[in-house]
Amino acid sequence: MEHLTHISNADRQRLVEVWEGAVRATHHFLSEEDIQFFKPLVRDTYLDSVQLTCLRDSEGRISGFIGIADDKVEMLFVDPAQHGQGIGRALLEHAVAQGARAVDVNEQNPRAVGFYLRMGFVQQGRSEVDGSGKPFPILHLVKQ
Repeated sequence: MEHLTHISNADRQRLVEVWEGAVRATHHFLSEEDIQFFKPLVRDTYLDSVQLTCLRDSEGRISGFIGIADDKVEMLFVDPAQHGQGIGRALLEHAVAQGARAVDVNEQNPRAVGFYLRMGFVQQGRSEVDGSGKPFPILHLVKQ
């Protein structure tokens, strides 16, 4: 049985592992250089800029996590070995219940785009570059 919990500092390495595994499984448009560019930013900056919640399995291991700032989902990553098991849905439903109403998603990640659209989000805008100025188009979605 999985359960939602908050994150402790002891969980940071596992969060980075989940992030990297999920990115490698779904962000095929990123090069190895891109992943290595983002990895320390995730570990040292991005995780500290959001309110984090994770879903843990029966052994207490993190299966996925979500980060929220204000009313926006800033990150949602699920261990790729557990994709398709409702972890992302449970995390996103929790975030929406906490007031999250917006998310940005890489246009080049069609599985994630489809997931958010199925979860009731609609496209409100698009940017040609990501928040780091890299040429990865971002779709701006809002909850209907």
